[in-house]
Amino acid sequence: MSSTISAPPQANSVSDSEATIRQRWISGEAKHTRLPVHGSSLVTSLIIHQGSIISASEDGTINMYAAASGKLVRTLKGHAGGIWSLAVAEDTLVSGSTDHTVRVWDMPTGRCTHVFGGHKGTVRALRIAQPMWVDVKDKSGETVRELWPKRPLIVSGSRDHNLRVWSLPKKGESDGNCCTEEGDPSEVTPENNPHHQRRLRGHTQAIRDHAVHGRTLVSGSYDFFSIALDGERNIAYSGSMDCTVRVWDLLRGQCKYTLTGHTSVVGLLRVSPSYLVSASADATLRVWNPDTGELLHILPTGGPGTTVVCLHHDEEKILSGSKGALWMWDIRTGAGIRGLLQGAMDVSQAVFEGQWCAAATNKDSATYLDIWDYGSQSA
Repeated sequence: MSSTISAPPQANSVSDSEATIRQRWISGEAKHTRLPVHGSSLVTSLIIHQGSIISASEDGTINMYAAASGKLVRTLKGHAGGIWSLAVAEDTLVSGSTDHTVRVWDMPTGRCTHVFGGHKGTVRALRIAQPMWVDVKDKSGETVRELWPKRPLIVSGSRDHNLRVWSLPKKGESDGNCCTEEGDPSEVTPENNPHHQRRLRGHTQAIRDHAVHGRTLVSGSYDFFSIALDGERNIAYSGSMDCTVRVWDLLRGQCKYTLTGHTSVVGLLRVSPSYLVSASADATLRVWNPDTGELLHILPTGGPGTTVVCLHHDEEKILSGSKGALWMWDIRTGAGIRGLLQGAMDVSQAVFEGQWCAAATNKDSATYLDIWDYGSQSA
């Protein structure tokens, strides 16, 4: 008598749920919610994390919303200027501002636990480097596997031409002199900050973007607009004012080749295992093979002068936002799937994760947060 082995019911349930969500992404079957947010101020950063949607604004506040209900959970206040960068790790949120500081927040309570000062300009870029196993050369020249960094790090890039590296505070760890309380100073010197590791100098212009993977940090300044780092391939990609994407060999420190075709500044780059996507002020997206540099698709995003201002993708789809439109594309075929928002809504930020998609939009001097739930039973 033959027998079969069935997957555990829970595994089947998860698989069925994921398949349903993927199908709904294609069909457009979703629960859509629109909320007024941040008054008329621009949303500068948007993150989906563990069922929360987090928005930062030029009004100096951070809002946290429950993705399932759209309910405002809390507003984080403390920065004395607009917030232009966010990063998140587990239940810790990090923000950078025009007030030249980096703040660390405990997300479950909304409490600001640390203020990191030292930058002399807007903190425009933030990354959190998580420990991972990487290949390194030991003293004998042999390749060994090591965990780098040894603990999570915050890397902040500023218009003051510098990057700073900080250890990410652990929950309950002594705050030292960098703990914020009501009426805290606008700046705490790094010399008094036990979490400050080092300052990275060398750029002579504002830091526009940076990326980090294991032991490797890549930063871009002045004519560079965007950086994508592929740690598995030891490749970095840079988008520039010269309308090109350059592909860099991280082991040799050399440019391997240049991707051409865009006719205006390349402002956004994203890379995944199978695809590199570039967005330009020439009103196109281009999809490339990251192994060969082959151009796979050219996607028109609007009329002349239309700039893609936000870009997100995975192995199946691309989400791009621009003036008056939020579009979804099939990354494998280059076909347009649908417009999520069209008309008078100007999109400033757009992200997706799992069953959730979120976009920050502006219309008639008001700012909104649009949320799509592709896993909702009421879709």
